[in-house]
Amino acid sequence: MKVLIVSDTHRRDENLLRVIQENKPFDMLIHLGDSEGSEKKIESWLDEGCELHMVLGNNDFFSDLEREEEIKLGSYRILLTHGHYYNVSLGVERLEAEAMERNIQIAMFGHTHRPFYEVHNGIIILNPGSMSYPRQEGRRPSYMIMELDEQGEAHFTLNFLEK
Repeated sequence: MKVLIVSDTHRRDENLLRVIQENKPFDMLIHLGDSEGSEKKIESWLDEGCELHMVLGNNDFFSDLEREEEIKLGSYRILLTHGHYYNVSLGVERLEAEAMERNIQIAMFGHTHRPFYEVHNGIIILNPGSMSYPRQEGRRPSYMIMELDEQGEAHFTLNFLEK
């Protein structure tokens, strides 16, 4: 299974369209918030049968997206959140505590516009960065790919777009 993970596109969708086209086929797209009204457009770019999971970001005004979502992939329970309700700009401790309380194995967030991947107390915590307004050194748009191998183990790759 192949999952494309993105965040913080902020209605500047050209990079996302490019990444979708370059990484097809994949089974699922996870968008971790701040699509700013592009939900239907993004959904139209996906192949039939590709699942889409999107959560509400702090800039998704007038949206009916859920604040967060729990999904199951293989043996993993995954929490999808934009992260602003957990103050991720200050650290991932509150998100980690929430994941532990809910028996989550993978917590995905956006909001900071910086890629992040760490394992805390056995919980994978990740942020794919921003497709439109990256804030890390070098400021290259970024996204992640999650692949489940035949044994059901998750593998993650962080990818950057060329300028």
